[in-house]
Amino acid sequence: MLYTTRTDAEKRRSFRKRLASGELLRLPGAFNPLSARLIERRGFDGVYVSGAVLSADLGLPDIGLTTLTEVAGRTRQITRVTDLPTLADADTGFGEPMNVARTVQELEDSGLAGLHIEDQVNPKRCGHLDGKQVVDAGTAAQRIRAAVDARRDPDFLVVARTDIRAVEGLDATVERARRMVDAGADAVFPEALRTLDEFERVRAAIDVPLLANMTEFGKSDLFSADQLRDVGVNIVIWPVSLLRMAMGAAERGLDTLLEQGSLTDRLDEMQHRRDLYDLVDYEGYDRFDSSVFDFRLEAD
Repeated sequence: MLYTTRTDAEKRRSFRKRLASGELLRLPGAFNPLSARLIERRGFDGVYVSGAVLSADLGLPDIGLTTLTEVAGRTRQITRVTDLPTLADADTGFGEPMNVARTVQELEDSGLAGLHIEDQVNPKRCGHLDGKQVVDAGTAAQRIRAAVDARRDPDFLVVARTDIRAVEGLDATVERARRMVDAGADAVFPEALRTLDEFERVRAAIDVPLLANMTEFGKSDLFSADQLRDVGVNIVIWPVSLLRMAMGAAERGLDTLLEQGSLTDRLDEMQHRRDLYDLVDYEGYDRFDSSVFDFRLEAD
């Protein structure tokens, strides 16, 4: 009831332990706390918080307009309702190395199990858009070193994301991945790889966990979890999928409401009231309320 039953440290330790096993961890993207709880109920391995989703939720494009405060607030809302470890998108760290250090500590305090910092020029843009720019290798490494040095919990996962594939190609991606590992990255997230062979190439070049982004309508083909496992990927995220599905359903519902004046024909597409009440644990709150407020006022 209320919030997670596990401490932040417990979530981080379990996330590290499972990553060390070499298995593939599946992290769908949550667009709010309730969807994070549903991800847990369905048996996934963790929750992902996407910068693109947070931007879209605020009615903004994913071009670096969100702030550290907004990201920290949303990640705290999500981490406190799920026992799963949560990984979040921290963009470029919201500035230069000192800003990166503050970002890590703020998001560590929000309950995350880890975050990723990318090597785009600040302000950044969506990783699957054309026209991206990346910083030089030295600046990218500085960001990762700042993140690693700033964390207080050694189990807090620092993932290095590189967007250089779309700018300079695969050879540059491999080289930058190595530089980021040398700088202390716990895992590498090469954005917008196009084929399984490219994932295999990066996998062979590094000795830390590898993350794959399976976002729809982007540069990468949509590979299955089994395919990614077979080429050595350790974490797979579906960052925007649930938001896209929810917004698609919302569009169809509004169209039906305009056309028919009611949603009777779409009741079977809705989450039933009883399922929503179960997800937010109405019964648990009721039991708690009854057990605490069980007194009666005596008559005068």
